[in-house]
Amino acid sequence: MPKNYDAEKNNPCLKEQELSYKCLSKNNFDHGKCELYYANYNNCKEFWNKVRADRRANGIFPYLPDVADRESIKAEYMKTKPT
Repeated sequence: MPKNYDAEKNNPCLKEQELSYKCLSKNNFDHGKCELYYANYNNCKEFWNKVRADRRANGIFPYLPDVADRESIKAEYMKTKPT
């Protein structure tokens, strides 16, 4: 099966998604054993959907930042994140 080279570009939570699939596979698809992976994936999706919405509201295109810029955006958020 050919690798989808645009997967990471289009899905900023690809790593979290793959880890949740791997957990399911490893645990015979027992969803209860993978709740932490689901929570992590959902938090990731929530964060990037907010970034996308904020960029759209401010007229910044593309709405989803380039792969190279994502780490700096996450780091900036972590500095301003309320505790």
